[in-house]
Amino acid sequence: MGEMADPIQFKDEGNKHFQAGEVDKAIECYTKAIKLCTDKKVLAVVYRNRSACFLKKESYTNAASDASKAIDVDAADVKALFRRCQALEKLGKLDMAFKDVQRCSTIEPKNKTFLETLRRLGAEIQAKTSFSTDSRVQNMFDILLDEEMDKDKKEMAANNLVVLAREEAGAERIFQNNGVPLLLDLLETGKVEMVLAAIRTFAGMCTGHKARAMAIIHLVGIDKLCSIMAVDNEDIALATCDLFQCINDSLTGGDRRIYGKEEALVLDASKDLKSILMALLEMVASKKVSGHGRDQALNLLTRNVPRKDKKDPDHSKSLFTIDHGLKKILKVCGQIPDLPDQLPMTENTQLIASVLLDKLWDDLRCDPERDNYREVCDEYIKGKFDPNDMDRNIHAINALSGLLQGPFEVGNQLVGRQGIMEMMVALCGSEREVDQMVAVEALIHSSTKMSRASFIITNGVSLLKDIYKKTKNDKIKIRALVGLCKLGSAGGDDYSMRQFAEGSTEKLAKQCRKWLCNSAMDTRTRKWAIEGLAYLTQDADVKDDFVEDDPAMKAMFDLAKSKDKTILYAVACTLVNCTNSYEKKDIMPELVQLAKFSKQHVPEQHPKDKKDFIQKRVKRMLKGGVISALTVMVKADNLLLTDQTKEMLALIPLALEGSAIGKVRAAHALAKIAAVSNPEIAFPGERIYEVVRPLVSLLHPERDGVQNYEALLSLTNLAGLNDKLRVKILKEKALPEIEQYMFEDHDHIRQAATECMCNLVTCKEVQDRYLEDGNDRLKLLVLMCVEDNEKLQRAAAGGLAMLTAAQKKLCTKMTLTLQWMEILQRLILHDQPQIQHRGLVIVYNMLNSDDNELAKKLMESEILEILTVIGKAMDNPKRQIVIDVARTCLVKAMDLGLRGRHGDEIVPHNG
Repeated sequence: MGEMADPIQFKDEGNKHFQAGEVDKAIECYTKAIKLCTDKKVLAVVYRNRSACFLKKESYTNAASDASKAIDVDAADVKALFRRCQALEKLGKLDMAFKDVQRCSTIEPKNKTFLETLRRLGAEIQAKTSFSTDSRVQNMFDILLDEEMDKDKKEMAANNLVVLAREEAGAERIFQNNGVPLLLDLLETGKVEMVLAAIRTFAGMCTGHKARAMAIIHLVGIDKLCSIMAVDNEDIALATCDLFQCINDSLTGGDRRIYGKEEALVLDASKDLKSILMALLEMVASKKVSGHGRDQALNLLTRNVPRKDKKDPDHSKSLFTIDHGLKKILKVCGQIPDLPDQLPMTENTQLIASVLLDKLWDDLRCDPERDNYREVCDEYIKGKFDPNDMDRNIHAINALSGLLQGPFEVGNQLVGRQGIMEMMVALCGSEREVDQMVAVEALIHSSTKMSRASFIITNGVSLLKDIYKKTKNDKIKIRALVGLCKLGSAGGDDYSMRQFAEGSTEKLAKQCRKWLCNSAMDTRTRKWAIEGLAYLTQDADVKDDFVEDDPAMKAMFDLAKSKDKTILYAVACTLVNCTNSYEKKDIMPELVQLAKFSKQHVPEQHPKDKKDFIQKRVKRMLKGGVISALTVMVKADNLLLTDQTKEMLALIPLALEGSAIGKVRAAHALAKIAAVSNPEIAFPGERIYEVVRPLVSLLHPERDGVQNYEALLSLTNLAGLNDKLRVKILKEKALPEIEQYMFEDHDHIRQAATECMCNLVTCKEVQDRYLEDGNDRLKLLVLMCVEDNEKLQRAAAGGLAMLTAAQKKLCTKMTLTLQWMEILQRLILHDQPQIQHRGLVIVYNMLNSDDNELAKKLMESEILEILTVIGKAMDNPKRQIVIDVARTCLVKAMDLGLRGRHGDEIVPHNG
């Protein structure tokens, strides 16, 4: 045996010894095989065999260790798993042993030994923990299921159960101790509090645990969960939606636990995910589902079907949803709440459906996929048209409205088909009010393109006016008004492209504001008034009128805080229009001249769209409470916000997800506010600190000069408020960027950067950078003091004054700059008191720097004569601060025992 060098031979020899009952010799052979073996699979077998030997010898720790090594190679090795289970049981680790045999029974569900061991260990664990946390869990269920128990005790038990389920240990205890059947009993009670407690407990148990989530799906059933989400209770529908989301996250990578080699034992979740997707698609168009349940089903699809990262090549879920659910989503969009036999819906349902349509369209990767999407939509809408059934016709038109609010490109192409636009116009003249309402809404949504607007102006304006004047139904009247508003704004902010006569848009806007302020009307109807303003505020006259109308602004802000979140886009558009926060490309003067020469149209800016008018409007809106409204708006369910809406809500960037353009616009709009107003008023409380990061993001070299400039102005304002904000700016790594812009060629940007630095130099971190050797930071500040730009001079001199006051060594370092003395003399002779004052403070700091040679050099120069002249001046309220500092400098020089360059004694003037 000593001559063998083959691990296989050692393994086989060990097997013979084990069969013969020679355990020690078997262990010896297996150990030699382990030392020689390089094949992982063979090694796993040897470890598993040696584990059996250690079990025979009752060396349970070694037995468990060897079995684990075998499992590391092959997670599905049932022999190794069972041997480790036996060893762990003997070591008293019943929970771990139970898990191992549980896995064994999963792999071989018909193995009687595994099942018996599973039953026995389960009973032993339950017996040992009868007075532990497990018993308390049981006690909670007993309280919840007791019909006679006090309501307060039941609520406390429900809350305790939910809290316990959110912790891994608690969730596992509930799961292992018959928790799922007991939770199902709670669901069967039908009582809202009990159902919510059960659903939220399930959500905690499924969070971050793939195996447990899969088990709960199979024990509870996907259909059962869908039926619960379908009930007409908003809280229950939302809680069940959260449960589905927890399950989805755990099955698709949300489980961050480390399973090691045993990962293979967790079953493939793809079938369950597909079943959930199919069940949700069934809910979308089911009459048995409540409006709240439908909303949450659509929300789940919107969250989980389209790719979160467009670099991910797998978009099979979107393709599957289009094939099996696109027509169902269109059915939701086509519902007419005023007709009988319609699907139950909330105010938000059709908007959520439109958002889902848009997300699915955006997730497609190639033209054939987009063609298929269009064909499905075309087939559905054409299939609904019926000359003998007006209800089917308006269903088709309403579905088209849903597409126009979602993937506009698809809807717009369908509107262009022969007869569609004509049918919309014809429906406006129908005697049925519901036909008029649907047609007017469709006209509103379809007239975004100028060509469409022109067609409707030609063919539909008279109809809309007629409807507006004659109808007694407020819902139709206001929709007709919005239609007129949209058509009147079809030229955008191009002053020369007004669609209606002078003053018409202002009259329409006045009527919209009147309806908006009418609190007696329902929210959904008043929403349309904001829709009208969203279009009309592209006209600068309308913008000015609106911001001057405090009741209208307040009414809009109050509506933005309401439960109806479909209003957010219209509010966002109105705010963006009034603040001119939209992106507008600069037009080269040469191109303008060329266009005029070739008799092409040249857009004209409205006189009231100039900077001073915009700033005035922003201040009015701040005063009117726009910030509090925006705070509520951005906390709305993100699924109700399309990327366009997120970009429109550009004043608060923290809610912007996944839209790079939106983030830039957000930061820029914030910069506009912080630059022209008091940030403490505009961003009250802790929110002011949240503003720093987006502002710093605008300092990136890829941002344009205006964005750089306004961000620097805003940061200057913030840095001037308190130390906490200054530290926050430094933590966001803004300092290198600010320094970089101090070298910028553009005067305004350089000035803004220097002013910002001036407010930051009180921070020790900034002072240390100026103290470092081998850089020209201090020299740059000194040289800036003689620039032609007086604001730049003032900022640079202010920074020097504060730096030299805080760090005496910088007084000496300042003299390394050539002509420093002449520059200092120019500062203290400046005709602007603010700049002169800063220069005198620098002189005083040098005298106070403990550098006697520097102080002596100052007093032997012309600076002494300048100080004497200033100090002897008559008191003057306008220049008193300058005179006082000069006198203080002379007193300091006298205290130091300094004399003038001719040995003259320094005599301060006491005023």
